[in-house]
Amino acid sequence: MLDNLRDDATSKPFYEDEAQFQPAAGTAAPRLGSPRLLGMTAPQRFLVALMLLLAVCSLGAMCLLITGKFGLF
Repeated sequence: MLDNLRDDATSKPFYEDEAQFQPAAGTAAPRLGSPRLLGMTAPQRFLVALMLLLAVCSLGAMCLLITGKFGLF
């Protein structure tokens, strides 16, 4: 089983030719001027930006409350 293993490994390449492989459907590179950025539409990007804004504001308010720079009463 292991006879001539080194000869078999060097005799033929593992990948014959990478040019024969085709990309999977739907994985083509986006064109310039495409309305999608990072694979998201405009409303999806807006929602992500809004959630990021809320997270930063809430973390900032918590930090101010913990340090005592801002108080509720």
